[in-house]
Amino acid sequence: MDESALTRRRLLELAGIGLGASALAACTEDLAPVETTPPAAAAAAPSAAAAPLTVRTSAGSFVSAYRPGVATHWSLAAPEMPPGTAQPELPVAIFLHGLGSDHSALLKGLAAHEALRRHLDAGGPPLALAAVDGGNNWWHARANGTDTQSMLVKEFAPFLGQRGYDLGRIGLFGLSMGGFGSLLLASQGRLPGVRAVAAMSPAVWDNYDSRIEGAFDGPADFAANDVFALRPRLAALPKRVDCGTGDDLAATVRAYRAGLPGAVEGGFQPGGHDDSYWRAILPDVLSFLGRNLA
Repeated sequence: MDESALTRRRLLELAGIGLGASALAACTEDLAPVETTPPAAAAAAPSAAAAPLTVRTSAGSFVSAYRPGVATHWSLAAPEMPPGTAQPELPVAIFLHGLGSDHSALLKGLAAHEALRRHLDAGGPPLALAAVDGGNNWWHARANGTDTQSMLVKEFAPFLGQRGYDLGRIGLFGLSMGGFGSLLLASQGRLPGVRAVAAMSPAVWDNYDSRIEGAFDGPADFAANDVFALRPRLAALPKRVDCGTGDDLAATVRAYRAGLPGAVEGGFQPGGHDDSYWRAILPDVLSFLGRNLA
């Protein structure tokens, strides 16, 4: 077994998701991708090693133990080497979608595959982008029996590792509800390979209010997942937080950023809480992720 395989196995164990051989085989079968026909490949672009890369997308679904009763779908956009060229073990940035959305926001709302192609064309470090359904459950364990954070940690991340992506170089990024979820997961440290987190217009609050009960099951649930209180845990992690100046969340995002320890990239730009704003800042987000996962 090569060193990279040992690294991936050890990372799975550290994340609390090491499985016996038979159990892992069953999990792999459950998570077998249903590949879709990729869109037209993006124009070839030289990587840092001057090898031409294309961007291809795929999608599929699996049955999650943490989302009972529904199929969990995923999307992936990744550089691909030409036939006959060794495929490098790439880092992967996992995208967490917003409220009322799903995995498709990565490639439809954000057109992230097109942004990734431009990132590569400009000589940016190669990385893969992946998204998975999280429903409207705010990316943490809920009283309704769902636990989308555990789904991401114990099922989706290992699936990406099985596809050959480097679980020692994981980025997290998300928008709105998913921005909150990215910051929460990075703060709680359940994925040991996380090297950077980026939150776009994160839906964050500094105190519990009954008007946000859809995000939490009550005051105790809020306290257990309070990203304001967890900020010290992000001291050593590269982080980026952005928000539009016309966004209703701007005030609380500003307060959250102000209390983060260490350097924080990003900031406040003209825009609202919508795809046009998120598409506008995505190139800088990919640059940040690529630089920190390289």
